[in-house]
Amino acid sequence: MPEGPLTATVTHMSETSTVRVGLLGCGTVGGALVALMREQAGEIAERTGVRLEISRVAVRSASKDRSVTISPAVLTTDPASVVSARDVDVVVELIGGIEPAFDLILDALKEGKPVVTANKELIANLGAELYAAASSSGVDLLFEASTAGAIPLVRVLRESLVGEHVTRVMGIVNGTTNYVLTRMTEAGVSYAEALTEAQNLGFAERDPAADVEGYDAAAKAAIIASIVFGTRVVAGDVYREGITTITADDISYATRLGFVVKLLAIAERSESVDGGPDEVNVRVHPAMVPSDHPLASVRDSFNAVFVEGDACDQMMLYGRGAGGRPTASAVLGDLVDAAINLRQGTHRPFVAPERRRIRTIDDLRTEYCINLDVVDEPGVLASVAGVFGAHGVSIRSMEQLGLQHEARLIFITHTAREADVQATIAGLRSLGAVDSVNSVLRVVGDED
Repeated sequence: MPEGPLTATVTHMSETSTVRVGLLGCGTVGGALVALMREQAGEIAERTGVRLEISRVAVRSASKDRSVTISPAVLTTDPASVVSARDVDVVVELIGGIEPAFDLILDALKEGKPVVTANKELIANLGAELYAAASSSGVDLLFEASTAGAIPLVRVLRESLVGEHVTRVMGIVNGTTNYVLTRMTEAGVSYAEALTEAQNLGFAERDPAADVEGYDAAAKAAIIASIVFGTRVVAGDVYREGITTITADDISYATRLGFVVKLLAIAERSESVDGGPDEVNVRVHPAMVPSDHPLASVRDSFNAVFVEGDACDQMMLYGRGAGGRPTASAVLGDLVDAAINLRQGTHRPFVAPERRRIRTIDDLRTEYCINLDVVDEPGVLASVAGVFGAHGVSIRSMEQLGLQHEARLIFITHTAREADVQATIAGLRSLGAVDSVNSVLRVVGDED
């Protein structure tokens, strides 16, 4: 342990020790955390020998009404004072965003104080710097709540599967988009109608861009990939598409073909072409999932993560992916771990990430569903098929629908390279007989 005031606190801990918590932020998750700590205080102390006590809380406005009652004596509008306070042993950061959260967490770690955070944006972009600071000070940096709400995904990947050669992690990690797509699938409503419902129910923000454009899921995918593959992946490395272009027709065709549309975060390992370390592909995009796949049954605002490995084969973790209490539950689990480790003078070490090549989306190999409208006249199908063949994209199945003076063609390909599929799309758009390419959806198929 580093020298300083914290050392004395640890030294004098008794059989049932009090660990004093400094809380940065007391919004939806922070308020739920305070309530859970009060509800579970006795059981936590009995089971762990650690009693958690909130000694300081930093908020934007001390006079604001809150979901829980907090003594004015512990409230402050100066978060830096919480980090530096001598009566704070562990810091919980629930402010969100990059600044001032990064500096506050860094300062806490440098002072030898463990930190628990739910800040996916920060961990996804600057996690490596914070991991290094935590390792240098010999304290914990825990972030279970940053990836999948109440689902203990980080703990499973870092601990339970540390000896597993994981090949792919694929999941639904954003409750807002899953709710929207569920309503579009089950109620037949439009994207706009489903999003409005989600906002009215509190599942979506007034400005939903972070969710529906895939930024939230991309940050989580970066964290997941970094943990499971031991390589540095930041949010900017993740290929990202949202659900804003998904239409009722896309949903309808997928259903008829035996699929369900989901927004997936996917991190997978691939062998290097030159014999070097395995390469990593990380992406977020809508995909057609076979209706008999476990992820297809994940409805509403729930999340689920499907893990594939050499020895474990396949497993799925499922649970609430958002909301104050589910997220606070994950934060509290980390807080208890950090308090126990602090009491014992230990911490969970970080292993320096290995450098791996991150493949671009052009190198992806998967199946695709391509939907286009063409002039309904002889020879068109042959010319369309010729474009697929010219770019080495093999057609697995095709369905044709009549549309007055047009025909709608829906193709599902065999496994193909993304760059070849995009070249095919460009070629189709240049054909005079093709009126429009309506959608291109990647498919989780039998060939994956």
